[in-house]
Parts: sequence; C-alpha cells; structure tokens
Amino acid sequence: MEQLTLTTPALLFSAISLIMLAYTNRFLAYATVIRNLHDIYLQKQDDALLRQIKNLKLRLTLTRFMQIFGISSLLLCVLTMFLIYIHQQIIAVYIFGFALILLIISLALLIKEIQISAQALQHHIADIEEHLKKK
Repeated sequence: MEQLTLTTPALLFSAISLIMLAYTNRFLAYATVIRNLHDIYLQKQDDALLRQIKNLKLRLTLTRFMQIFGISSLLLCVLTMFLIYIHQQIIAVYIFGFALILLIISLALLIKEIQISAQALQHHIADIEEHLKKK
C-alpha cells in the first residue's frame, strides 16, 4: 500500500467545496420555489400544487442529506490530514476511506435527486402536451 500524504485528502477540498456550493444552490432554489408555491396554495388550494410541494419536500430532504454526507466527508478529510500530521498513518488511512464512502453516498443521493427532478419536469411537460391536445 502506498503512503497516504497530506496532499491526498487535500485534493478533495476543492471538489467537495464545489459540490457543496452546488448543493447549497439547489437547497436555496427549492426553498424559494416552496415559498412561492405556499403563497399560491393559500390563494387557490389546488391538488396539483400539493403534489409539487410533496415532490419538492422529498428533493429538499435528499439535498439536506447530500449536504450532511458531503460536509462529513470534508470533515473527515481534515481529520485525516491532522492524523497524518501527528503520524497516525494507519488510523488516517481508515478515516480517509470512510470519508470517501461518505462522499460516494452523497453523490449517489445526488443521482437519485436528479432522477426525481427529471420525473417532475416530465410531468410538467406531459401536462403542457395534454393541454395543447385539447386546443
């Protein structure tokens, strides 16, 4: 096994930081859409709006878990660097491995969230197409 150096976990910093920025942007976008849908729902209580809110709630939950796993991965990368610094190489290797697993989970949740988002958009397109057929 090759020696784990400080640069190995440090390489993930920029990647995880960019991922976290993307996750945060998703989270903020969902929050804005949910607030808007909430106001619209209070004016006209439509079941279609409830379905959209339910879908957004699931996507928001997935995004929150994506953030938690991503941040945990980053935290463990920092811990790995500290362990390497204090010459605890074996523990550092296992902690870094766990950090990679958390990052994999975060990315897998992203795939699931993208699938749900695509399905929601397909429902909107189907609604538009149905409306056009009636004209």
